[in-house]
Amino acid sequence: MLSLTTRIKIILSVLAVVLLTGSFILYRASDVPEGKNEILIKALMQGLNQGHYRPEKIDDSFSKKAFGLYLDRLDYNKKFLLESDVAQLRKYETAIDDQLREGSYELFDVSAALIEQRVKESEAYYKEILAQPFDFNTDESIELESKKLKYAKDKAGLKEEWRKQLKYQALVRLADMQKDQEQAIAKGEKVEKKTFEQMEKEAREKLTKNYKDLYDRLSKINKEDRRAVYINAIANVYDPHTGYFPPKAKSDFDINFSGRLEGIGASLLEVDGQIKVNEIVPGSPSYLQGDLKPGDVIQKVAQGKEEPVIVMGMRIDDAIQLIRGKKGTEVRLTVKKPDGSNKVIPIVRDVIIFEETYAQSAIIDAKEKIGYIKLPGFYADFERNGGRNSGADVKKEVEKLKAAGMQGLILDLRNNGGGSLGDAVEMAGLFIDKGPVVQVKTASGKAIVLDDRDPKVQYDGPLTILVNANSASASEILAAAMQDYKRAVIIGSPTYGKGTVQQFFELDEALPAQFNAYKPFGALKLTTQKFYRINGGTTQLRGVTPDIILPDMYSYMEFGEKEQEYPLPFDEIAPANYKTWMNNRLNVAKIQANSKNRIAQNKSFSLIKESGERLKKQSENTVRSLQFAKYVAEEKKAEAESKRYEEAQKEVPVLNVSRLPQDLKAIGTDTAQVARNKEFLKSLRKDIYIEEAMAVIQSDLK
Repeated sequence: MLSLTTRIKIILSVLAVVLLTGSFILYRASDVPEGKNEILIKALMQGLNQGHYRPEKIDDSFSKKAFGLYLDRLDYNKKFLLESDVAQLRKYETAIDDQLREGSYELFDVSAALIEQRVKESEAYYKEILAQPFDFNTDESIELESKKLKYAKDKAGLKEEWRKQLKYQALVRLADMQKDQEQAIAKGEKVEKKTFEQMEKEAREKLTKNYKDLYDRLSKINKEDRRAVYINAIANVYDPHTGYFPPKAKSDFDINFSGRLEGIGASLLEVDGQIKVNEIVPGSPSYLQGDLKPGDVIQKVAQGKEEPVIVMGMRIDDAIQLIRGKKGTEVRLTVKKPDGSNKVIPIVRDVIIFEETYAQSAIIDAKEKIGYIKLPGFYADFERNGGRNSGADVKKEVEKLKAAGMQGLILDLRNNGGGSLGDAVEMAGLFIDKGPVVQVKTASGKAIVLDDRDPKVQYDGPLTILVNANSASASEILAAAMQDYKRAVIIGSPTYGKGTVQQFFELDEALPAQFNAYKPFGALKLTTQKFYRINGGTTQLRGVTPDIILPDMYSYMEFGEKEQEYPLPFDEIAPANYKTWMNNRLNVAKIQANSKNRIAQNKSFSLIKESGERLKKQSENTVRSLQFAKYVAEEKKAEAESKRYEEAQKEVPVLNVSRLPQDLKAIGTDTAQVARNKEFLKSLRKDIYIEEAMAVIQSDLK
């Protein structure tokens, strides 16, 4: 059977013949830009419809979906287009399918010219508005959720929306400046005491500079940048993980994913005109700092203590250049969290510390010894002979912990975004004798069962697995398999729900030599397969529901695959042939009841639950006051709630956690490794989720 890559190449080669022999001529020198773009859209649509796991029917319904996504991304914050502009564009709402068949970009050409005109016109607004002081005594408010905003009816209405936006941004700066001054004075520091009026003026001046920089960047956005947004609106109707990467964007993706450059180790995506964190690279500065999470929206970027730069509306490659930098330098990211709150996250740039990406273990000494293994990702080095892989590494850690006398094991898959499927299968085999681990289904409808064929069980003792909302893909496969076998107790919050597989196809390699004059074309990322549990259900959308669900601040938020636009659906296939572990000795109902009693008596979990409910309520209330006194009062209340949780954390029992002697010997006197080891142990000693996993092992699995 031909591989999917080979089939895609054949499909695109056939398309090339059609393009070269059809009723239109593509090789006129004067027609190169149009010719290239026509080739691109037809090649992409052919690849999507022949290679995607679930091809879409290209009709009016498809057109409406693509139009909706594109309109959102064209002006996501509704600060450029007027109601009449949108009405003009809606004429094309059901025409995208026809234009795709024709290789036409009519909607795109009209919208690109329109948004460029409106952006230029809006530049006058910020200059005029920020030239005058704001009245922060007026009782008015602003809606911050873009989906709840409406397009302005006319230019006067649009200018009013700009006034509110600028006033809010000045208000946030002003409140921060006043707070910093009060704190400095309280500490006895010598600072220039500024009046409210002086700070208000300074806030406007800084904002003016930021917007000047923003409009300088907006002026550099070219038609091809906008074309990629249009094409991705079409591709994302297939599913949120399928998309087109122009040559420059594909290069940035490769660099972010491989971590070859010094930086913060975060993979970014441009979604609806916003720059979102897609993945955090294990072992990277972002991973070690801990505050930056997938789903965060980056709003501003500052170099150390310098003035932050607004990245709203910025090209993603320009934003990446601001975030990257030399090892040892600090970047400060202002991000919008899923709950709607803003947070400034300082990260010191560094090269990725590969040791931190690997499995690490520790021993918890309580009534008996409990082993702990942290696995940041399912890694596998296919490039080098003898390269490390997570399956083999976890096996080694288990052997070390067994030799140290562990009586139970905690496998920590929290914030593990997945990786190598083969390693997930190999790892499952460490804890069962043999049998199926996961089912993989292709677009043809055929399901392939991946088995553990080794009858040896490396560890047959009590096992718990920790997961959370950022546990995805291979993490979900392993947790689901252990749950279906009733081999382990899964503890934490429901997982992300990504049960699909993607593959990159380089268009330059797929298209034949006839098109060399038009290259580079970039790459197409396609969803080509879907994962299924051995019980027949998919992890897609629903993820893995833990046996013991623990309160998590973000579990109350709308998060995960199900919140994406047009995700592939949940479905089921026939279960694989498997037998549960050792005649199903787990009494899940009893374990859940005992855990429920412990959680009810745990003050920290109660506060986490309260905090999660508060964050959800806060995320739903997207209106903010523009009156200074009210805004400051709201911020102080939120800060007080946050401090309650921090204070409660001080009362959490400290676990007796230590590294194994051979690991300490390997660390030696290397100051950097010693410091990282100290932080690793510190994070474990007051981890209430590990404490509950340990309690499950000690009271329920013996």
